[in-house]
Formats: sequence, C-alpha cells, structure tokens
Amino acid sequence: MSTDFRKLLFDISEALITDELAALKFLSLEHVPMRRLEAIQEPKAFFEVLQEKDMIEAGSLAFLKELLYRINRIDLLAAHLGSSREEMERELQIPGRAKVSAYRQLLYGIAEDLTLEDVKSVKFLLHKQIPKNKLQDNASMLKVLLEMERNGIIKEDDLAVLKNILKGFRADIKKKIDIYEEKKKGKLFNLLLKSRPSLLVVESYKMENNPHGYCVILNNYIFKNPYEAREGTMKDGEAVKRVFEWLQFETVEHMDLEAKQMHAKVKEYSKKDHSNMDCFVCFIFSHGEKDKIKGVDHEFVNIKDLLSCFSGSNCPSLAGKPKLFFIQACQGSVGQPAVTVKEDFSGHLETDATPLTSIPDETDATPLTSIPDQADILVGMATVEDYECYRCTEMGSVYIQCLCDKMESLCPLRKDLIAILTEVNKEVGRRVLNGWKQMPKITSTLRKQLIFQIP
Repeated sequence: MSTDFRKLLFDISEALITDELAALKFLSLEHVPMRRLEAIQEPKAFFEVLQEKDMIEAGSLAFLKELLYRINRIDLLAAHLGSSREEMERELQIPGRAKVSAYRQLLYGIAEDLTLEDVKSVKFLLHKQIPKNKLQDNASMLKVLLEMERNGIIKEDDLAVLKNILKGFRADIKKKIDIYEEKKKGKLFNLLLKSRPSLLVVESYKMENNPHGYCVILNNYIFKNPYEAREGTMKDGEAVKRVFEWLQFETVEHMDLEAKQMHAKVKEYSKKDHSNMDCFVCFIFSHGEKDKIKGVDHEFVNIKDLLSCFSGSNCPSLAGKPKLFFIQACQGSVGQPAVTVKEDFSGHLETDATPLTSIPDETDATPLTSIPDQADILVGMATVEDYECYRCTEMGSVYIQCLCDKMESLCPLRKDLIAILTEVNKEVGRRVLNGWKQMPKITSTLRKQLIFQIP
C-alpha cells in the first residue's frame, strides 16, 4: 500500500468524530457484516475493514467519496478527494454507481431528521418490542434502527411498524417512507415493462405553462341554518391551496356561496381565456344530495350544469385540455355498511348530507354517467351515489385530506392522476367511519395521462 494512500486515510480519520463514525458504519452495513462493524471503535479500523472487503483501495475511492457525501462532510471530500457536492450528485445519479442502498439512505435520513424528543417518543413506543437495555437514554436513533433490524421489526420491504410509529408525531417523515415504497414498486413495474417492450406508451397531457391553470375552491362553511355549519372545511381549503400552489396553479378560494352564485362563479371561469394554461381544477365543498350540491341559501345546483360550463363548445380555450372537478358533498343520506374492524380515523365526524324534508324529484337525479359525452373531464366524488361522505370537525374531510396527502407523496414519483385517485379510493375505502364505509368515485373522460410537474 502506498504511503500517500495511507496518509490520506489517516488524515480523514483524524477529522471524523464519534457520531460520524457511527454513521459511516451504518451506511456500510450492506457491505460489511454487523458483527465486524460493532467491534470497530475508531475510523482507522473502519477503513482497514473496507480495504479487506475491497471496497476501497488506492486509485479506487468511489465508495469513500460516497460515504463522505452521505454524511455531509463536503469539506473532507473537497480537501482530500478533489470532489464536490455537485460532482457527487451527478455521479450518484448514474444507474449502478451508488453503493449505499436506497433503504439504507432512507433510514439514515430518518435518523438525521428526528429531534431528541422524537427519538424519546420512538423508544417509548418500542419498549415492548426491544429489550429495555437497548433503549437507554444515550442510545442514538441509528442504534435504535439497528436494534429494529436485528429484531426483525423492520426490513427493506417491510417498514410498516416504523411508519405506524412516526405517523403520530412526524407525518412528514412517514411520507418519506411512503415515497420510498412507491419508488420501489415503480422499479418493479419498470422491470416488467422492459420484459414486455410491446406494451403501448400512453400519451400525456402537456403541462408546460406557469401557472398551469386556475385551481378554484368553492367552500361552503356557514349556512342559513346554523346547525348545518360544516366545521373542519377550512382545513380542506388550506390543504388544497398548499398542494396546488406547490404544483404551480393560480389558486383562489370563494366562501359561502348560494346555489346561483356557485353556478355563476363556475361559468365565470369557463368564460376566461385559458389559452396560455394547461388545465383547470375546481374543488367544491358543501352539503349535497344525489347529483346536486347545496348552496348556503338551501337551494341546489345540479352537478351536470356545472360541468356543462366546461364542454368544448362552452369553453373553447380549454378544449383538449384536462378539466378536473373534486366534489366533497354527500350524494344521499345513507351510510355504506362495513365489516367489523377497528376504527382508524379519530376525531368527531360529520356528514355532508342534507336532512331529507321531502322525496327528491326524480328528474334531478341524472347520474354522472352522462359525463363521457364531454371529452377531457374528470370528476372525483367523495362518495358514490345515494351515500354519505364524512368530515372530521378538527382535521377536515376524509376524502380531501387523503387526496392532498396522496398528491404530495405520489406527484414527485410522476404518478398519473388516475393512479393517484385509485390510491385515494383504496385508502378511504379501507377506513371505518362511525361504523360506516365511504367509497369515493372517479368518473373520467380523460384521453391521456395527466402527470403533474413538480417545480
């Protein structure tokens, strides 16, 4: 071994602190057995083991560079290895170059993101699954993760326990695990595509402008009857604005509209010039009955009348472009029966149904199956016809909150809208709400994939 190479490793060793050594060992677990790593107490011994495993040698330092980059020691990377953050980012994007697995990167990132209080919470929630002596106050999150792996609590294809622990107090980190799992599924799907090259590639709608279009929210909160106030609906408005502003839409919210005002507002946007826009999105939050939405004046507007404003003839500047409507309103006053399982949505739930004072006129019950006569329109309903949908007075509606959550986690993975809404159906449909089920509905005449661009 050359003297220069030994001096290089010595200089880097001298600059590393105890926590950084622990991080390097953790990131190397796919290449060095845990029992070997546990015996290492100082960086020089760690580098000797990497040499034994042929992971580093003179003239071949890619793994060492990656490790220093992963622990954010860019100063050592630049001073001793002549590299930079930008160079490493480009290098590691080349397929096959990264030696630290995506799974190991994820766990290390989680350990870095958690605060000391978060780590205490994790330890508390694991006290029945991991021996107490392994969860002492001075045990780092990396050590906790190692114990979870050692006890089979987590593994590369099963992070359910860790997700369940984190969702209560760090939903943002739970979302990172969701993204990792979706990417893992995507890779398996890509392998399938490669094995079947004859599969047709689906065309996508263009999403090139900024803003991509209007995102209009019609949010009915306070009704003439004070007992019909829709507590929690402001949370839905906040969630939609957060997501669609992030997706580069011009987002505007209109509160507490009467039935005629709702129709007039939708018609107003259909008359605008959308030539320099890619898409139109409309969210409607209110009470409802089958195929109708209730205004704050207790009058109704037919859903099909709102949709007809955006037909190709009524809104030519959006012809051939996607028009999306998401409606949080009951379509009946009946709860869907459910099998007996544990409830999994906390908080007080209300419905967005209108109290039945008379039998609805059958002529106003035109089903949404008339929509396919109009191209490039998608309607996401919180529930199927004849049934209720549910809203938590503290957290917002089940459907809208789930939709926003899935958009945030799946749009970065370039999932198309239909795939995202299918995940929403799956998530909402599995829940039990006040003893009832809720099943959202997708009605679509989209002719292409719709993939939202991430800024």
